[in-house]
Amino acid sequence: MGSVRPAPWRRAAVVAALMLAAFTFNTTENLPVGLLALMADDLRVSLTAVGALVTGYGLTVAVVSLPLAHVTRSLPRRYLLAGLLGLLAVASWVSALGGLSYGLLLAARVATAMAQALFWSVMGPVAVGLFPPERRGRIIGLLSVGGSLATVAGVPAGTWLGGHTGWRTPFALLGLLALVSLVTIGFLLPSSRPQDGHSAYGATPDRRGFYAVLTVTALSVTGFFAGFTYVVAFLDEVSGVGEDAVSGVLFAFGGAALAGVAVTGPLLDRFPRATLGVPVAVQAVALLGLYAIGHVPAVSVVLIMLLGASVATTFMASQSRVLQVAPGRTETALAANSASYNVGIAAGALLGGVLLPVVGVRGTFLAGGLLTVGALAVLVRPVRAGGKDGTGGKGRARMGRYRTDAGL
Repeated sequence: MGSVRPAPWRRAAVVAALMLAAFTFNTTENLPVGLLALMADDLRVSLTAVGALVTGYGLTVAVVSLPLAHVTRSLPRRYLLAGLLGLLAVASWVSALGGLSYGLLLAARVATAMAQALFWSVMGPVAVGLFPPERRGRIIGLLSVGGSLATVAGVPAGTWLGGHTGWRTPFALLGLLALVSLVTIGFLLPSSRPQDGHSAYGATPDRRGFYAVLTVTALSVTGFFAGFTYVVAFLDEVSGVGEDAVSGVLFAFGGAALAGVAVTGPLLDRFPRATLGVPVAVQAVALLGLYAIGHVPAVSVVLIMLLGASVATTFMASQSRVLQVAPGRTETALAANSASYNVGIAAGALLGGVLLPVVGVRGTFLAGGLLTVGALAVLVRPVRAGGKDGTGGKGRARMGRYRTDAGL
């Protein structure tokens, strides 16, 4: 980014601020799940209405990711990120207002979702652009740790805090965290044109490979949520895990997700294909294993932990892979992958809901496992490269120019 590489401490501070922002966005997205009953009682709406705050959030991200990435592709990233984090802070504080109506809360959630959709598109290129090209995967791994911490620490902590002080308090605190990220990025991120630097374009543009990654993302996420949406019912009806132990199992799921991301992140640059293929295969084994032998409590807990480790790692690896094979600008490619992910969430939950009364809760995990096997089949299918990027060789020539400036 820019004509001079920032000092190491500035680069580290910007990456840390982006990790904090990823944590804040992900916690904000899922926090209503933990505060469902409190919010419904206070707002005098149904549990379904509060659940719609999460479902609508994901659908908004899916719909607006690509259009927003295209519209803002020429805006300097320093100012764009500051604006997105400012919107997150303001929307969080609006959500924390006393006497807030459901309609205003929904509007704040939609605004936050739009900011998050664009944030995920530009965060990766901004961060990896601060470092040489060969460190792309490791930087994506660090950013993913920030996002995964939301599941392990952010939502549980917000749920606990909301239960003791009221559901608005966690939202007010999230606004403060967004402000910290905003100030850090506003002062320390260098100003540059978004099309400058190696991170603006795929390292090895490959249109077919790019579409394959999008397909893998959509299929694997749909498969995951087809079953996991009903994991609490599965643990109760199939595994026989007591109600008191469910929260512990879900915490283990989140811990395994964080561990998977932390372990795999440093390997993304060295093994770009394996770090995507292995977690997809593990997810398939875990989902099919839960269908086949999930009635054994200890086995079901282990398989759910494997599921956690695989799903978080798959998305991280797909993001890293998109940065490699993007046929055009990377922020547009990442927006497409994010849209595929959120479409998968909605499709998986819908598919599971349709299948549940027909095949039972075990059957939803079988369907999810078969979809994940389909994703694996797409991934292992040989993809022809060599001029199939749709750029007529310009993409590689352009990257060649930026590779000579790896130190910039």
